[in-house]
Amino acid sequence: MPSIHIRNFRSGDEPALRAVFHASVHGLACKDYTAEQLAAWAPPHHDAAQWAGRMQANQPFIAQAQGGGAIAGFADLQASGTIDMFFVGPAFAGQGVARALMAHIHTQAAQRGITHLHAHVSLTAEPFFAAQGFVVEERQQVQRAGVVLRNARMAKALVLG
Repeated sequence: MPSIHIRNFRSGDEPALRAVFHASVHGLACKDYTAEQLAAWAPPHHDAAQWAGRMQANQPFIAQAQGGGAIAGFADLQASGTIDMFFVGPAFAGQGVARALMAHIHTQAAQRGITHLHAHVSLTAEPFFAAQGFVVEERQQVQRAGVVLRNARMAKALVLG
């Protein structure tokens, strides 16, 4: 496993995060979604300004290989306890990056007094979230670019103290 450092988002990270997002959707979720669904979820062309705005608003945590290496993944935690985005690059899958990001989210939630975590979780990520103590609250069908994708709304109650 590579040595991973979790750091805060910095302006300028947006293009690398977009690359991780796109690679994660197309390289990992392909076992659970069709090519049409993947293209609707993470199209090859995107609005860079809109993406940058979302990243600046979300302020994700960045999992980066030690020594300023490649960005291995990213995830965020909103004040409401919502995890809006949680992605690991395919080259880093199964190497503890997701666990490190989730541990960081839990630490941040405790520091902020957040008592519940919520996420809209892909079929691909559902087993990982379940292993982290999240439970399915509802099965969903969402539309992206007119294409239906299945996912699950999952939640976890946290014990403070």
